Amino acid sequence: MMSDRVTVTEAEAARRTIRRTDFVSCNQAFIDCRTPGSDRKENYAMIGPGVTQNADQVVNLREPHGYNIGAAAMPTGITNNLHLHFTAEVFYCFRGEFLLRWGADGKDGELVLREGDIASMPTWIFRGFTNIGPDDGWLFTTLGHDDTGGIIWGPSVLREAEGHGLFLTAENQLIDTVAGDEPPEDVELVRPMTDEQIAGLRTYTAEQMRRRVATAADLEYSPAPFLDSTLPGGGAQLALVIGYGMTEDMHQEPRVFNPHGHNVAWLRAEPGQGMLSHRHAETQVLLVKDGEWEVTLNLHDEVTVRLGPWDMLSVPRGAWRALRNSGDDTATMLVINGGDGRVRLEWDAEVVKAAADAGVATDHNGYVAPYALVPRTIGR
Repeated sequence: MMSDRVTVTEAEAARRTIRRTDFVSCNQAFIDCRTPGSDRKENYAMIGPGVTQNADQVVNLREPHGYNIGAAAMPTGITNNLHLHFTAEVFYCFRGEFLLRWGADGKDGELVLREGDIASMPTWIFRGFTNIGPDDGWLFTTLGHDDTGGIIWGPSVLREAEGHGLFLTAENQLIDTVAGDEPPEDVELVRPMTDEQIAGLRTYTAEQMRRRVATAADLEYSPAPFLDSTLPGGGAQLALVIGYGMTEDMHQEPRVFNPHGHNVAWLRAEPGQGMLSHRHAETQVLLVKDGEWEVTLNLHDEVTVRLGPWDMLSVPRGAWRALRNSGDDTATMLVINGGDGRVRLEWDAEVVKAAADAGVATDHNGYVAPYALVPRTIGR
């Protein structure tokens, strides 16, 4: 059992609520900010600094979560140049159409991401993407772990940046000589990877990469993923994308299995439905894609947060929370939890009793099962 001492105040809930109107862009976050065709990127850091190379980047919430959440906004035709990450990078296409490419020269393969698609990029491969849609595009991103280690740029990117007066230190700080910066004499500058180093990187075929993409057609929603699935006010459906997350459906499997430092799932609900009061021991971010949601925190002294499209809420570890679709149409959100393992839910005692009356319980492995077949343990 977790401590009952976690109570979220109105002020704390407000601090942890990041609305679409709170996003602050930075157009000089990376070394390719003057490269033609890449100079109109807008980068965002909502939770954690991510891999930004600009010390002035606005970060909405710096509290460590075990992962970082940011975004890239790009007009049509603009490119994010080839680079590699040491920790997981996941793209969530919320608007537009992007051509994703990978490999040291960007020629190992290509895939197109459309609205609603999620792509998990393998670590230690070069990747880049271009907005090929007719309008401005938007990709949310999660990066694994609090310390991402930064990124390695493709050799051509670094060489072209030098021509625009931009250099990068080994500590991942951008030096802008055009703006008057002078590279410190005692600081090492990043140099391009050698051909031999690049030859040692793994390659991925388009087929292999496709298995790391979850489109709407790939999603498998469980109609009964939780203990409260048949109860009034419950009924939310869950589609696993990365990791097993918090499903209580023993038959459900994720699209992507390998460790990311976080897990990701789509949650959807019809009007009035959602998840009844529960809690768990991991960090959690709720990121709304469509519809209107109402999140109620605490069992007593309740605090209610209303979220609309593209709003997000960071829920503290151990805090009670309930989710409800408060709109008139089907509502969808991304649920991102910390950790690589399963997220074990603890339900409010009233939910457990109502579920038992409905004939269901959670077994000793944390999965929903017939109440009549689950042994009752004293003190459980």
